[in-house]
Amino acid sequence: MAPPFDELWGTSTGREARLGFEALNAWLAETPAGELERRQQAAEAAFRSLGITFAVYGEQEAAERIIPFDIIPRVLSAREWRNLSAGLEQRVRAINAFIDDVYGARRILSDGVVPAEIVLANAQFCIPASGAKPPHGVYAHICGIDLVRTGPDEFYVLEDNCRTPSGVSYMLENREAMLRLCPELFDIFAVRPVDYYPELLRDTLNSVAPPTAREPRCVLLTPGHYNSAFYEHSFLASQMGIELVEGRDLHVDDDLVWMRTIEGRVQVDVIYRRIDDAFLDPLVFHPDSMLGVPGLMAAYLAGNVTLVNAPGTGIADDKAIYSYMPDIVRYYTGEEPKLHNVETWRCREPEALRYTLERLPELVVKLVDGSGGYGMLVGPTASKAEIEAFRAALIAEPHRYIAQPTLALSTVPTIVEKGIAPRHVDFRPFVLSGADSVEIVPGGLTRVALREGSLVVNSSQGGGTKDSFVLADDSLLRTQSQSQSQSGSGSQSQSQSQGGA
Repeated sequence: MAPPFDELWGTSTGREARLGFEALNAWLAETPAGELERRQQAAEAAFRSLGITFAVYGEQEAAERIIPFDIIPRVLSAREWRNLSAGLEQRVRAINAFIDDVYGARRILSDGVVPAEIVLANAQFCIPASGAKPPHGVYAHICGIDLVRTGPDEFYVLEDNCRTPSGVSYMLENREAMLRLCPELFDIFAVRPVDYYPELLRDTLNSVAPPTAREPRCVLLTPGHYNSAFYEHSFLASQMGIELVEGRDLHVDDDLVWMRTIEGRVQVDVIYRRIDDAFLDPLVFHPDSMLGVPGLMAAYLAGNVTLVNAPGTGIADDKAIYSYMPDIVRYYTGEEPKLHNVETWRCREPEALRYTLERLPELVVKLVDGSGGYGMLVGPTASKAEIEAFRAALIAEPHRYIAQPTLALSTVPTIVEKGIAPRHVDFRPFVLSGADSVEIVPGGLTRVALREGSLVVNSSQGGGTKDSFVLADDSLLRTQSQSQSQSGSGSQSQSQSQGGA
């Protein structure tokens, strides 16, 4: 079997750099292994001191972990980014049109493009949101679209995340770490910035406030500090300059949402909620929820508050719906998809189920509502017992699963115990949909599977992260002579002094 495509070395077994990436290869070769390791340790120490952790539920001995960070960046050319961003904008516009349609006229269902039963009987279909129109008609304001790569120009969408996509704080902190620990790389590469994301997010929130809000007040609603993504919640609220609140900090009076403060109550116009639908309002959803706000849905349905993302957007996350995304894009845009799906078999269909059962050891099988790397079978690396357990589950409830081929995901050089080795990666860029525009910061979260041969990149499954460099122009790298003249010996001494901070 041919080796997977490596984004620095191509398919070369001799580790010769791809055309245009010679300077990155030279940096790796010329930087002593001990220096790379020292910078790696400095990054981990900084992340720990900042409290950049995530929780692993059900593991009391490791309730809080540092997400491993690798200092060898992943680099995307300007041309690659232009193609990706055009495809991302097209896809997210189609997602918003789809959500608007299924909670409204349901044309796509009546036209038979998507089967009605996989939408209306879906656990993520929010019945209380039917007929509701959010301010400015935007439902999925923040989307994290997971992409994988298999070749030089072969990118595929792995899944869509439209409920409460996470990970953007790691994108920002990873860049900050790279600027501090490896500043010479920013002399070699003309890298586009990502640090303005919080400002762009705040502008997006303000743009979708109810029309009656003259000076919108936005808050970020968190489940609290026990949530696995609480660091991100507090980080983003701080960066945007808005209040971080829990459900008990808000109350609803006469279909208006108010925030309690030491100076009295103030009206809230936009809530960036990091709480799932089921816990938003105990009067409508789970009656025993202590995380949400009683009456919140009434205020939302009255048009007095914007919820970001809107209730019911999770319908677009479902992996059975994902399998119809090419048709959804064509239906709402009249265009061919610019980003392609991974080939998918819907196990609810008898032929697809038969195909999947015959080839279980070769395929990846996923729960349609699964996330975080859970509820998934990677056939080529699974034990016989795991395969047979999934076989039984598929036969019992085929509608709950989809199957996909095992892709040869691209790799990126990564620091491991034995030096530098290729490890598989995916990519999650973040797409912001405001009242009048769709914006995408040139970067994203690159997740890396640190275990040799593993295709599972999720942090809860042992994965780490990398910074994602998007280059500013199509001359991928400045010449080595330009780099040396700009950085000189000072960059190296600066990197060493800052790396030890």
